[in-house]
Amino acid sequence: MAEPSTRQPRGLPPGTAAPDFRLRSTPDQWVSLSEVLGNPTILAFYPADWSPVCSDQMALYQQVMPMFQEHGATLFGISVDSAWCHQAFREHRNIRFPLLADFHPKGSAAEAYNVYRDDEGVSERALFVLRPDGVIHWSYVSPIGVNPGADGILRALEDLEQSKVAS
Repeated sequence: MAEPSTRQPRGLPPGTAAPDFRLRSTPDQWVSLSEVLGNPTILAFYPADWSPVCSDQMALYQQVMPMFQEHGATLFGISVDSAWCHQAFREHRNIRFPLLADFHPKGSAAEAYNVYRDDEGVSERALFVLRPDGVIHWSYVSPIGVNPGADGILRALEDLEQSKVAS
């Protein structure tokens, strides 16, 4: 039996350059972070499609999408599920924002953001708000069984907007 990992995923802190990634958004399309920067970007890492908490979290983000868009933000959900799984999940839950497949090599994006759970093969439930230049403005790692909601994201977007106005 393998020893449990002693590494505690904590998420990258604000002020850190967001690691680039290239992940499938559909079975035949890819998204690279570096190609979508220029506006605030929200990365919502979650453990897996179809679980009750993940389903509720992604459905909530779909509901509040207009509030994210008021700040010019783009949202990406990211889990270790495959692009085919994401496609079925999106259709079933009527999710219209991209879900990115951190599938192969499994968890490489989550690992780069220090939110991969080696022992379980899934990511933490972690949120990152990126500035338009790709620097992390805000990050939060939620207990895995708790939906972190959208309030923290919205506060971070408001703060980002205020800091832009002040400069």
